[in-house]
Amino acid sequence: MTYDLVIRSRRAVLPDGERPAAVAVADGRVAEIGGYSADLPAASDLDLGSTALLPGLVDTHVHINEPGRTEWEGFATATAAAAAGGVTTLIDMPLNSLPPTVSAAALAAKRAAASGKLHVDVGFWGGAIPGNVPSLRPLHDGGVFGFKCFASDSGVPEFPPLDAGGMRAAFREIASFGGLVIVHAEDPSALTTPADGGYAAFLASRPPSAERRAVEQVVRLAEETGVRAHILHLSAADCLDPLAKAQSDGLPITAETCPHYLTLTAAEASGPAYKCCPPIRDPANRDALWQGLASGVISCVVSDHSPSTPDLKQGDFATAWGGISSLQLGLPAVWTAARARGHDLAAVVRWMAEAPAALAAVPGKGRIAVGGGADLVAFDPDAPFTVDPARLRHRHPVTPYEGRTLTGTVRTTWLRGTPVTGTASGRMLARKDTP
Repeated sequence: MTYDLVIRSRRAVLPDGERPAAVAVADGRVAEIGGYSADLPAASDLDLGSTALLPGLVDTHVHINEPGRTEWEGFATATAAAAAGGVTTLIDMPLNSLPPTVSAAALAAKRAAASGKLHVDVGFWGGAIPGNVPSLRPLHDGGVFGFKCFASDSGVPEFPPLDAGGMRAAFREIASFGGLVIVHAEDPSALTTPADGGYAAFLASRPPSAERRAVEQVVRLAEETGVRAHILHLSAADCLDPLAKAQSDGLPITAETCPHYLTLTAAEASGPAYKCCPPIRDPANRDALWQGLASGVISCVVSDHSPSTPDLKQGDFATAWGGISSLQLGLPAVWTAARARGHDLAAVVRWMAEAPAALAAVPGKGRIAVGGGADLVAFDPDAPFTVDPARLRHRHPVTPYEGRTLTGTVRTTWLRGTPVTGTASGRMLARKDTP
């Protein structure tokens, strides 16, 4: 047969590792994987040479904020930024939009807002808040990939946290239909008000003990209810021991971290662009997070892209919005740091594509495999660039990476075998029941 497209690379990152290969695409899917010089007739044959061929990244932690706070970010701008950063699938968080995705009606509103605006594929998380236990199963049946809850204040009044009783009730309900719960894990009893507007005071107000206490609570409730649980944006390496023990005990609990926790340190926090919750910590903590990734205790690296309007990122660390925008920059930021620590591209793909796809059970994503979607990225792993906010595609180009030199440049992103350009060709995804 004649394939639609063949892409050849001497550095194709496949499920069995990195090797020279030719990837043949037909009808939007990977139809065959052969040797680099394999005879694969195609309408278009592209040789990347030493530019790496990766699967499209899967980012399961993105705040798009539309509808309701579209002035912060929106589907068109967020998905354009994702494509520019090699992300071909993202899952939108249920809060910061109005209404939050805590009911079937709100999910319908979210989908209506996204229609016709997507440059990459997008799925949705549901939310678990006080009083909405009856809405969880309808959301699950409606196709959300799981349910986010907060142990502490979320920062927006319409998405309040769950206390211990509320968390138990939500976990039990989600476990009853085999769902996944994802948790912002900071214990409110360990959080304090910053003494002043500096970073040291902000960091002290959100100590590692707040994360560890909340993680330990999630572990206890997962053991009690049997729910599958995932810890979001792990910042404190003190949490690795209880997570490792829970995993060794066979509990279905996983964890993620983010590029900013792996690449930035507290000493660099020169302004509110660095503010996020939980916070960026010291270099020893950062080193321990890398060890947690290497050991597998942490499985995913995702952006926690949480933008706002620029005025909310002004002022000091006590008052500014807590969120970092890095959807377009996650791959080069992580690769720059990873290769300096001796990790290869296959490890980065495992953390940023394969494991997030597995977490959310998104079929056909996160791997270059026959039968899977032809979501692909041409990535030059040796090409440096300096981060220029004017070249960022998300709505408000505020980033702590401004002026940094990163290594690794996305050359082309393909969605179902078609290069992502200005056409909104992304699809809305819904969870499918799996065995």
